[in-house]
Amino acid sequence: MEIDNDEEQEDPSFYCIGGYHPVEIGDIYEKRYAVVRKLGWGAYSTVWMCWDQKDLRYKALKIVKSVAIQAAVNEIKLLKCVRGKSKKVVKLLDNFTISGVNGIHMCMVFEVLGDNLLKLIIRSDYKGLPVVKVKSIMKQVLESMDYLHTKCGIIHTDIKPENVCIDANGICTIADLGNACMVNYHGFDSIQTRQYRCPEVILGAGYNANVDVWSAACLAFELATGDLLFPSNDLWVDKCLINDENHLSLIVKLLGDVPKLLGNRSRYFSRFFGPNGKLRRFPKLESCGLFEVLTESYKWDVEEARKFSNFLLPMLAIDPNARASAKDSSKHEWLHS
Repeated sequence: MEIDNDEEQEDPSFYCIGGYHPVEIGDIYEKRYAVVRKLGWGAYSTVWMCWDQKDLRYKALKIVKSVAIQAAVNEIKLLKCVRGKSKKVVKLLDNFTISGVNGIHMCMVFEVLGDNLLKLIIRSDYKGLPVVKVKSIMKQVLESMDYLHTKCGIIHTDIKPENVCIDANGICTIADLGNACMVNYHGFDSIQTRQYRCPEVILGAGYNANVDVWSAACLAFELATGDLLFPSNDLWVDKCLINDENHLSLIVKLLGDVPKLLGNRSRYFSRFFGPNGKLRRFPKLESCGLFEVLTESYKWDVEEARKFSNFLLPMLAIDPNARASAKDSSKHEWLHS
């Protein structure tokens, strides 16, 4: 398992009741996992490289904040659904609980994976990866997503560069099922990291496994260009934070108006859109399609831009019912050319 954060450190104030468990180099857990160094941290856990004194190999130990123990229990249930069935989804090797000064903590043991894709993007100086490498990565990601969706009944809900790892041989692994849910049971309405969030989630229209396909399209664009497809950062208007409106404006500008059928089943459509179907705060958006973005902003070759656009656009259908599945996307001719 790989969690990336080389430069920053977790906030020390979160080492408190309900928070992180304090770990020292040399600590041994379950009489076998000897802590070697910290791999990283996340909002709800720290991750440590350990030497397994029983199997004689390195493993990654994820120790979850005590306040998040129920979420960790749910994650373990999902991880056990995929364990041993796919080489391209992170494998749970062991799990146990510990009692510490800050409470009861759930611990998970994983294989140690390669760098996450964000590191590759950073190393490219945000210029993007070679197209042939993007194709290899996306084919693997989509095949792994299809496996999660169809064989395991799981929606990842947080596909992004940080959650896909790649080893020295170019083998990709989808990691971090901490926010995943079952296809037939959704624990939360608000899912996905902002820049990879699909329109149906923003609009409150419900969702299915195709939320991951939207995120994968955003991932593919970012790998190929080094930039976010929808760089929806905080936007303030009249002292009001309008992140959702800003995000929707970027989607509409690139992909066109929200289809009426999706609008009709969206709880929040009228909050953002007027009776004419136009955004209330951005009624006169100038459209700029994906092909134009690639050829004009990134100076892509016309034919390569056309092929890449043809791959991405079915994955970016605004109505999820019209969106390509992970399986169909994995078979697209662009990936095999």
